[in-house]
Amino acid sequence: MPGDDIGPEIVRAALAVLTAADEAFSLGLQLTSVDVGMASYRAHGTTLTATALQAAIDADGVILGPCGMTDYPPRDRGGVNVPGTIRKRLDLYANLRPARSRSGVPDARRGLDVLIVRENTEGFYADRNMFEGIAEFMPTEDVALSVRKITRQGSRRIAKVAMEYALRRGRRVTAVGKQHVLQVTDGLFMREAHAAAGANPQIAFREMDIDAMAADLYSRPERHDVILITNMFGDILSNEAAALSGGLGLAAALNAGEQHAIANAGHGSAPDIAGKDIANPCGMILSTAMLLDWLGVRHHKPCFLEACRAIEVAVEAALLDDAVRTGDLGGRGGTRQFGDAVAARVRAGHAIQAAPV
Repeated sequence: MPGDDIGPEIVRAALAVLTAADEAFSLGLQLTSVDVGMASYRAHGTTLTATALQAAIDADGVILGPCGMTDYPPRDRGGVNVPGTIRKRLDLYANLRPARSRSGVPDARRGLDVLIVRENTEGFYADRNMFEGIAEFMPTEDVALSVRKITRQGSRRIAKVAMEYALRRGRRVTAVGKQHVLQVTDGLFMREAHAAAGANPQIAFREMDIDAMAADLYSRPERHDVILITNMFGDILSNEAAALSGGLGLAAALNAGEQHAIANAGHGSAPDIAGKDIANPCGMILSTAMLLDWLGVRHHKPCFLEACRAIEVAVEAALLDDAVRTGDLGGRGGTRQFGDAVAARVRAGHAIQAAPV
């Protein structure tokens, strides 16, 4: 699903890399392209057709480019929130946002290597936490209220995801909130976090306030590995982490549930640079690698895990090359050139590994 503005450009680059990984590691992928966003609206009068939504439901995984929702017509005239609708329908409750420093990114905060595990369906987000209607209202013309929703089920399942990823990483989890202020809602969230930590004694666990965490991520990033967090706090902290990693162009993201997952870069559609071949596709490429990792774990396919790792290594190598690194990171390359360079490195790296000794 290419999406809007820079979406088709960065998805094209990600697909070049995915095709290289498919060939190198014999993944056996079958790829189908489905228009969403304004391309769909121009053809069908809606930004998300029922056919496109069903295609997402039927697929093993989805690659979704950024969508320019601010330019969509009203919902009753066909302007459907594409990622939001798909996320709700597929119950993608875990938003996974990695961020780390890389050798080829000079502005990155050294020592940063975190995975933010953000609850994706509840919290203060008024567009997604009610069965019907939205969670903001005005009882009088001078008063506006917003409802925060935290459930035991939602808190328990996202805490479980954080622990599972921590076991694959550095075995450290920091649960982030503001429990002494939001005593009831963060209290429930933190009780489930502590319970999950208690069931995994091999994981070092701590709780931290959101304001302290925002500062600590900058001043002492090496202290943290997996960060478990509620929806709105996680959205804000994810962007801080992406900035500290070198920029939003590096922001990878996976939205995952029990049965489905979507690779969806953690940045917007950037209409001001669309069509100029200057958008950084790194976040989209790394999001696609995360999808391969998720599929590999879910379906017990080591070749998918190997392909994910090969893409990450190839991205690292490409970022070291000023000639292919995009301009937002101080390089001279373009969108297509960077994608092709990563794809070539995936093929070359696999050829070296497969060569007889």
